[in-house]
Amino acid sequence: MTSCRSLTMQTLKNGQTAIGTMPKMTMPEALAADTRVNHPRHGVGHVIADAGEFVVARFGATIQQVLRTELTLARSLDQALSTGTFDESSETLMRASAMAIRSVNDQWGVFSRSRVQLLPHQLWVCHKVNRTFPFRWLVADDVGLGKTIEAGLVLMPLVARAQIRRLLVLAPAKLVPQWQKRLRQMFDIRLQVYDRSVDTPAVDFWDTANMVVASVHTLRREVADGRSEGSRFLSADPWDAVVVDEAHHLHADERMGETLSFQLLRALEERQKIRSLLLFTGTPHRGKDYGFLSLLSLLDPGQFGPDHDIDEQLAKLPEVMIRNNKATVTDLKGNRLFTPVTVETREYAFSPEERAFYETLSAFIIDGRAYASTLDGRAQSARMLLLIALQKLAASSIAAIRSALTKRRAKLADVAAQARAPSPTITEGDEDETLDDRARADEEAWSKMLAELMEGEIARLDELLELAEPIAQERKIERLVDLIDRELPAGEPVLLFTEYKATQALVVDALHARFGYGCCAFINGDERLEEINKADGSRGPKSWSRDTAAEAFNQGTIRFLVSTEAAGEGIDLQERCATLVHVDMPWNPMRLHQRVGRLSRYGQTRPVQVFILRNPDTVEARIWDLLNAKLERIQRALDEAMDEREDISQLVIGMTGPSAFEKIFAAGQTQSRESLGQWFDRESATIGGEDLVDKVKTMLGNVTRFDFAQVGRNLPQVDLPDLERFFAMMMESHGRRVFRRDDGLDVLTPEKWVVEDYAMHDRYKGLLFDRNARLGNREGPTRLVGVGHTLFDRALKEGASLQSTLATCLRLSAPLLIASVEDQITGQDHSVTRIVLGAWRDQEGQTHVLRDWEVLQMLNALGRADNPKPPSVNGEQLKALEADLLSAMSESLPAVADMMTRPGIRSEIMLLPDQDAGT
Repeated sequence: MTSCRSLTMQTLKNGQTAIGTMPKMTMPEALAADTRVNHPRHGVGHVIADAGEFVVARFGATIQQVLRTELTLARSLDQALSTGTFDESSETLMRASAMAIRSVNDQWGVFSRSRVQLLPHQLWVCHKVNRTFPFRWLVADDVGLGKTIEAGLVLMPLVARAQIRRLLVLAPAKLVPQWQKRLRQMFDIRLQVYDRSVDTPAVDFWDTANMVVASVHTLRREVADGRSEGSRFLSADPWDAVVVDEAHHLHADERMGETLSFQLLRALEERQKIRSLLLFTGTPHRGKDYGFLSLLSLLDPGQFGPDHDIDEQLAKLPEVMIRNNKATVTDLKGNRLFTPVTVETREYAFSPEERAFYETLSAFIIDGRAYASTLDGRAQSARMLLLIALQKLAASSIAAIRSALTKRRAKLADVAAQARAPSPTITEGDEDETLDDRARADEEAWSKMLAELMEGEIARLDELLELAEPIAQERKIERLVDLIDRELPAGEPVLLFTEYKATQALVVDALHARFGYGCCAFINGDERLEEINKADGSRGPKSWSRDTAAEAFNQGTIRFLVSTEAAGEGIDLQERCATLVHVDMPWNPMRLHQRVGRLSRYGQTRPVQVFILRNPDTVEARIWDLLNAKLERIQRALDEAMDEREDISQLVIGMTGPSAFEKIFAAGQTQSRESLGQWFDRESATIGGEDLVDKVKTMLGNVTRFDFAQVGRNLPQVDLPDLERFFAMMMESHGRRVFRRDDGLDVLTPEKWVVEDYAMHDRYKGLLFDRNARLGNREGPTRLVGVGHTLFDRALKEGASLQSTLATCLRLSAPLLIASVEDQITGQDHSVTRIVLGAWRDQEGQTHVLRDWEVLQMLNALGRADNPKPPSVNGEQLKALEADLLSAMSESLPAVADMMTRPGIRSEIMLLPDQDAGT
């Protein structure tokens, strides 16, 4: 570090001052309270009491008793104004910039090295959560608003400051790789994936891993089964922060009890292993207050829980629950980000052969339900579940149901003599199942359930298979191809969803046949289709990994992506595509919301268009019409009661639960067209009932949410480019010139930094302060510069350690005072320990208070006065101005430092105009 060139003002007869030499700072015999001191380990602090050999001083948020001989006097603004000491403007600007950068990032995370453009609501979530530490929040944002980014913004400043050293992310197994990949690529937070194979008694994973992402289902089974791996996990050191994705799996029911996932978190809480907790879920309320309040009890068991008064708890929701929805989020200018999704239906009709098959199948199902109703207990349940699976397959495609019927016919024929007892293997599944697991269970149920569904079932199956035999082309698939070929622009990318693999294969074959082999990829849980057409005309298996298929679709290598529910969550497909087709309609309406969420998410540049293929003559289509009409009525009722529009369908559907919808679709098969409407009204009375809508209104009326009109003016209008000037100045101060190349900035690392930090490179090439730059996954951690980059963090640390307090600058119209705000009550352990403010007075005498990001903007616009002219100033007037500006900043503390118990403000730096700093 180059030495600071300090100058002093000698008081003149008229009260003005001129530049002279800085007097030597010597330690006085007694240190007065509030004297600014420097300690080699604790940094800069302020004296509380001088006890002779020992001195009690405050350093940041902690109070230390240190040896007096370890302290040196640190320069203060008060001293500079009293003695007329001027510092070099370069160093003063660097110190001021470092203070402002830290203040902004600690509160908002805006300088984190996320490789996506940050949105106001994401910055606001970071700001809200990080106002206290430890934190406890439930974030219930809508699908597609960037929960991984929100988590990274919250965690990154705390990780960078080492407030979070041990981090645990718990997610469903299929989302574990995504969390690891995104936090590494976007924030350079490197998580180890927990796997049972790497955790042994000899090599205890939990004893060595500090930053971990793990499957909540894997861990909960290990703990529940009493395995040694689970014991090691529960006995590991406490976690500074735990993040839980899909937190609705942490469920408790009054009758059924707690899920294993809930028990896992409760076990960690009881052992005091969780310091901060961040829960993410789009459906926090699953229809029962007991489960919702139990989830909240994980955040604060003292205030929340099923045994507490519910009205009192709802009033406290703003303290623990955040929800943002697509209807209200904006960009930094206040423009709404999302346009409503357009949904259109495209109808088709059965061919005569398809109609005959459908009517015969309906009669088969009705007779099967009648037969099952004569049985008791498990015998009845097993048959009903199988018939429901049959209905769902038939609603997808004839190809799906034909495959299942063929397998069942063969199985019954082989074991007819033994097929008189229901198999116990047919179940409704459990919370571990993925949606593809459930679909596979529907397809395979026929080989597990050997008991006949009715008398003479084999003959009835033969009849159905005979009717299905001549159906080579399904009208639904023909209508799908016609929709793409005739109604969509040529080359338009299309995302298509089916529920079953047999239907998926049918669609893949049809698209290849019409638009050319190689135009289409697929995603399913098995990453494989057994029988599809190939380019040479043969049939056989084809494999596509989930990530490979998604990347090919996003990059434009393929035009079509056909997915089962395996892509319904945890995958982004909006880069090129804005068109989605529901080839079939699942019986759980929540899945439609999740499917659309793959395209209707941030980064989508076009309105999303959704098409539904619909045969109005089927019972499923008529039930969907009735259900949609009911949801629209509920939406209109809520719109009238809410200030901001909220998509009610997702919450109402989530609170109703999938089983209620499945029962309606299954039982509706037995209703005539004439009686269906009245029957639906009776059966769906509990869906979106008045009490449920009231719960939604009450919950949404109490949660904390982003409101641009209220917080927009306070959002930091800065980004990574605003760091570049500070970085260049710091490098220059160490004799390192920054060279600008076509691909970015090149700089040699200061030799001392390389010696002291083994992770530091000797030279950095192609550095960029642009989060939108196209960078490979391996380039991002070294080339994208922001808080968290090794080189920049060292520069920030050095800049903050400078002691310059008073200097002159070019392009400054009036004196600028920079102050710091800290909590006067220690031991609060805030995540934000210091806030920076600025203030100046214009020629009309009006005082302007600046937030930290506004201070940084002003500093970046100032010029360095490395050879200043002797300033013509009045020292006493400057002190009076300082007091006035400090008083104005103090008045803003309730708004800017409300997370602090007793905020106190202190002058740090004053910058004066170079030519004439007179006041």
